[in-house]
Amino acid sequence: MAARTVTSLVRVLDVVPEILHDDARITVVFGYDPTSAFNDGVIDLLRSLRCRTMPWPQLAECDPDLVISASENLTVPPGDYPILVLPHGIGFQKQVPDSASAGTRLSGLVPDALLAARRAWLAVSHPAQESQLASFHPGTAGRTVLVGDPCYDRLLASGRWRERYRSALGVLPGQRLVLVTSTWGTESLAGRHPGLPAELLAQLPADEYRVALVLHPNVWSGHGAWQVGVLQRTAVEAGLTTIDPTNGWQQALVASDLVIGDHGSVTMYGAAIGRPVLLAAFGSEAVPGTAGWALRTAAPRLDTARPLPGQLEAALADHRPGRYEQVTSEAFAAPGEALPRLRETVYHLLGLARTKQPPRTARAFPLPALGAAPPCSLLVHTTITKRRNDAIEVDLRRFPAALVGELAETADSFRHLACDVDEPDTRLTESATTILTRSSVFAAGDGRRRITELLTDFPGARLAAVSAENGCLVGLRGGSTVEVTTATATATATATARPCPDPGAAAAAVYTCLRLGVPPDGIAVTLRCGTLGQELLLRTHHPAAVDQPLASRDRTSAARGLPPSS
Repeated sequence: MAARTVTSLVRVLDVVPEILHDDARITVVFGYDPTSAFNDGVIDLLRSLRCRTMPWPQLAECDPDLVISASENLTVPPGDYPILVLPHGIGFQKQVPDSASAGTRLSGLVPDALLAARRAWLAVSHPAQESQLASFHPGTAGRTVLVGDPCYDRLLASGRWRERYRSALGVLPGQRLVLVTSTWGTESLAGRHPGLPAELLAQLPADEYRVALVLHPNVWSGHGAWQVGVLQRTAVEAGLTTIDPTNGWQQALVASDLVIGDHGSVTMYGAAIGRPVLLAAFGSEAVPGTAGWALRTAAPRLDTARPLPGQLEAALADHRPGRYEQVTSEAFAAPGEALPRLRETVYHLLGLARTKQPPRTARAFPLPALGAAPPCSLLVHTTITKRRNDAIEVDLRRFPAALVGELAETADSFRHLACDVDEPDTRLTESATTILTRSSVFAAGDGRRRITELLTDFPGARLAAVSAENGCLVGLRGGSTVEVTTATATATATATARPCPDPGAAAAAVYTCLRLGVPPDGIAVTLRCGTLGQELLLRTHHPAAVDQPLASRDRTSAARGLPPSS
């Protein structure tokens, strides 16, 4: 097994164990080839899996029976053993820089020497790729094997686990998961719009959307995980989930509601499994006449210079099942048959009879690593949509405070800064109207004591909120405590209710009443976040006069460069 880049290594690791399982006649050794500019992470991955590894130069000494690789750019010593080359993406749809010259080469096409020696076999996922390869290099004629695409097969098999993936990634009922994906290079999404994840988080309400980022392994390898983390640091603090390049992008893709991508394979996989797609970039390195090239005109573009929410909503509303079927049908053949076909090919090249074990079919991907935690600080925008004597209806929008500028107030629209006690940025916590904690659930007496501690520790805050056994407790500076519980659910065909308010939402309901000059006692507040709805009942304990109707915060917020938070 050739181990040259993380991208190619992950592909063979996904496939080969499903082909060679339970066969004691076969020994697998990973040959590490360090010649790629994108070899960072290969040795770490091999060691984490405890693979038997040898330096690539020793290949000439060990006389293998077969070399399997998902990297086509190999220098293989002379010999008569065959080399099976698996695609590490979808087909042969991209021109990439050639490390052996100043020009480019077709991604997936092996060196001339291997074709001339008639030692290489190229696995393809569609018959159209055979003629495409022959047009690039006549030496590929008769050296291709139609197997299909094992990754596509696993994505289809994983569809039944969609809700499990969403739960693991922290996507709540009623939320939409936007997957941002980028290939590598200057014309990729990451090359053209590196700040797009942060822009999405700044413009999309946090209660309605989650955002995940899938970067090509070459981006991680070329820049290093530390640098990638630095570049996306504020976005991660604002709730961005960055997907490990070795594991998890398939689950995130299945879990997604919409894909924003480029000419990379993940974008095409998203289209193939029926996700709405927006193209934020599309490089000239894409090969005309391929399925990947066809997606260029089939999918709508994302204009990053215009407001993003409306474009996402339009893409979701306009999408229809099967929209990209004609495009993707030119990329994938024989769905569901990739593993049996690959197994047949490998045993034929090894000259071995197959074991009695039946061939495995595609399996669902395992549950992914947990998604990112929500942001610790939110700029909360509440708008009154209806008001009666004992009830108020409020639209609630919350945005990561680290990314959002001022939100204007009107007579019926208020804003305030809410910070979790775990927020490390004192610039934010010192300017917060509300301090809350989401890490514990308190009994009533303990909750009131915790509120007193919070208001003491954060003297600039006017409210403190904690989770209680039957709802939330919101304490006002001055001694009053408001118990916030869920009343009648407001779920309809278009609205999903959550069973219990989070402390931030509970505090927003209390805050809105105070801004209106309405005592938060015996009043129902309906909070709506897009399609999500909650009807909350507010009851004040230990009645005490409210300090005063909240008008505007002291000038310290503006002095620190933050929007004043009432």
